[in-house]
Amino acid sequence: MMLYQQIADQISGRISEGIYLPGQRLPGVRQLSQQFGVSISTIVQAQRQLENTGLLEARPRSGYYVMPQSWAIPERPEATQTDLQPTAVTGQELVLQLAHLTNHPDFIQLGAAVPDPSFMPLRTFQRSLAKTVRQHNEQAASYSFPPGLPEFRQQIARRMYLAGSKVKADEILVTNGCQEALSLSLQTVATAGDIIAIESPTFYGLLQVIESLGMQALEIPTDPQTGISLTALELALEQWDLTACVLMPNYSNPLGSIMPDSRKQQLVALAVQHDLILIEDDINGDLGFSAERPRTLHSFSQDSAAQVIYCSSFSKTVSQGLRTGWMIPPPALFQRAEYLKYVSNLATPTLSQLALTDFLAQGGYERHLRQIKSRYAQQISLFTQAISKYFPVNTRVTQPKGGFVLWLELEKHIDTLQLSQRMLQHKISIAPGQVFSAAQKYGHCLRLNCAQPWTPQLEQALVLLGEELSADND
Repeated sequence: MMLYQQIADQISGRISEGIYLPGQRLPGVRQLSQQFGVSISTIVQAQRQLENTGLLEARPRSGYYVMPQSWAIPERPEATQTDLQPTAVTGQELVLQLAHLTNHPDFIQLGAAVPDPSFMPLRTFQRSLAKTVRQHNEQAASYSFPPGLPEFRQQIARRMYLAGSKVKADEILVTNGCQEALSLSLQTVATAGDIIAIESPTFYGLLQVIESLGMQALEIPTDPQTGISLTALELALEQWDLTACVLMPNYSNPLGSIMPDSRKQQLVALAVQHDLILIEDDINGDLGFSAERPRTLHSFSQDSAAQVIYCSSFSKTVSQGLRTGWMIPPPALFQRAEYLKYVSNLATPTLSQLALTDFLAQGGYERHLRQIKSRYAQQISLFTQAISKYFPVNTRVTQPKGGFVLWLELEKHIDTLQLSQRMLQHKISIAPGQVFSAAQKYGHCLRLNCAQPWTPQLEQALVLLGEELSADND
């Protein structure tokens, strides 16, 4: 991507975040040049690109102004409701179909939450990868047994500090992505038949883990803005013997909700009161649209460290193929988790850990985050605008402040499972709402992956999806 395009994405992100408001004049080119550390000509090129896309308006002898929004933001979905009844997880076969479709480059990939490679720092990360091969050839070819490379865990510890969690490198266990971290967490604290509280809707990968381990899921009502209902969770704790609660407090998948700090504190206190293990999936924590990184749930448990297991990875920010993540178990559970990791697959690839260590140490990760957060904000805005334009007027859409997915709530009679099968005929994948629920709820909802390059083909796919939904409403 050209430098001026990167600057255009960042300015667009600031518009999406409300830093530059509709009708407001942008700072002058010299000021923007100093802010972004680029030449004036690069700023001019970026402004012209944004003018071409309709985000900016050039006024003679005055400068560039943010164009007023010509579209209405759809209403948000309502908070979900559940029966607070444990259930076995079923019907997850469709998820494998979504995974298979990501291998077909001729499909419009709106289903699986997998960013297009163009959103990843492939070129800059390749330099760290090549450097690793040159300098650590023999080490990279060897096992790095649990808990993982010390230098990599040290870099993770530094990043955790930015999210409010003060941890030491030897408290971190390296895993094959966040999915393995979640699986190891559940295996560490629970056994078959145990009841696990989850957000509803929730990430379908978690449902697959719960199903594979023979556990039961208890769906807790969740608000699209503030996350899991603490009142409902407390009621569930009074009714059921819950072993753990798995949730995404920061930019959840699929709702994009973010739990306020005050509610995070309340949740940790509730967990301490009821001796409940909280398993925190923070894979999207670095992808907030604002400059401030939200605190982890783990950061509020420093005085009660036995209650929270933290899980994350670089799959959504650097590369899915690296399969490199980590978990932070409480001290009393670390040895058990480490053993389960070892007997599961011996080790996480050493090459990935070494390359990521260099990428983090050289500042490549932070530079990439500054760019990608603005791009994701722009993508969310573009998709929301298209939904407002092409979908039925009563479509409800989440308004996330981070991440790259949107959750749509449609008319009750719409069957998004049938819709997803029809869209496959047009080589368009979507994720129907049923796969995000243990009880296969949300048949009238769907999730869209917005981390796809905005092209005429992508816009036409959304037009076609809107036409199918309009036809279902007739």
